[in-house]
Amino acid sequence: MAVQKVSGRSSGYNPQNRFEEVTLVPSEDDSRFFPDEDRDRRKIETRFFVDTSKTILAKNESPDIPFTYSLNPYRGCEHGCIYCYARPSHEYLGFSSGLDFESKIMVKQDAPALLRDNFMKKNWQPQVVSLSGNTDCYQPVERQLELTRRCLEVFLEFRNPVGIVTKNFLITRDIDILAEMAKLNLVSVFLSMTSLDQNLTRRMEPRTSSPAKKLEAIEILSKSSIPVGVLVAPVIPGLTDEEIPSILGEASSRGAKTASMQMMRLPYAVKDLFVDWLRREYPDRENRIVSRLKQVRQGKLTSYEFGERMRGSGETAKAIHQLFRAGCRKYHLNEQEAALSTEMFHRPSGAQMEIF
Repeated sequence: MAVQKVSGRSSGYNPQNRFEEVTLVPSEDDSRFFPDEDRDRRKIETRFFVDTSKTILAKNESPDIPFTYSLNPYRGCEHGCIYCYARPSHEYLGFSSGLDFESKIMVKQDAPALLRDNFMKKNWQPQVVSLSGNTDCYQPVERQLELTRRCLEVFLEFRNPVGIVTKNFLITRDIDILAEMAKLNLVSVFLSMTSLDQNLTRRMEPRTSSPAKKLEAIEILSKSSIPVGVLVAPVIPGLTDEEIPSILGEASSRGAKTASMQMMRLPYAVKDLFVDWLRREYPDRENRIVSRLKQVRQGKLTSYEFGERMRGSGETAKAIHQLFRAGCRKYHLNEQEAALSTEMFHRPSGAQMEIF
């Protein structure tokens, strides 16, 4: 039996933190389930906490990912995408991958200053930094805090290139900075799209921008001469894979010039969260979708092997990738390769560099 739906959230509960030995297992009438709330199980308010991290750039060592450093101003994500591979990272903070991930957000208030300090270091080698390597840098609270905007100002000041992935129309707020960076070949943007079906996305990623607003963002960025593409991600076999051609076509018609895709992966507790979501939202399609997922994961719901984890394997995965490539050819995506520039990196004159 699936856990009851919580208003505005895709998760229905908090699965056990894999690093904790004790967990609270709620019953249907257990008011202790949300001890910090108003006992209304249908609504949970988002809470924000100060993150006192002393470093801001996370180093990636996975061969699956085409960047070395990423920057995430926020830990946890209010967008609440049920499939999010970043959910288990919240467990390192003592939280859960479930409702905690989308309702307890850590805020790195010092992110812009820490980024500037990093660029001032003598050993920093200019390179593309990924903004939103884990959680979305344009999630709702960014509208008030503007941490991402202030980080972009630092990237522009030092002329260090940045790649951005987001699901939120809010990125268009920063069109002035992004346009200046684009003139110097310092920025590229990907709008991440899972589906064009607003009914589906409202259930699956409840606090992201609607598909229509994401497409509008692509159009606005393109008209401002900002390199923009579409990331078809995650592709969910049996649920969204058939939409790949439509997503590529709509994005291309709005001005996207590049496209990429990723197969859905469900690490750790995300497997249980996603299956629970299917039982609540699409009980009549659960078995078919789970079966299709296993077809691209060697009979399992997820895989952790480098290479395979991002792409899937087997005939079903092969067919999905062929569908994507055919769509790219049809809509003239990925026809030109473009690399961001690191040649203009500079440290502001008069600033003191860190000697060691």
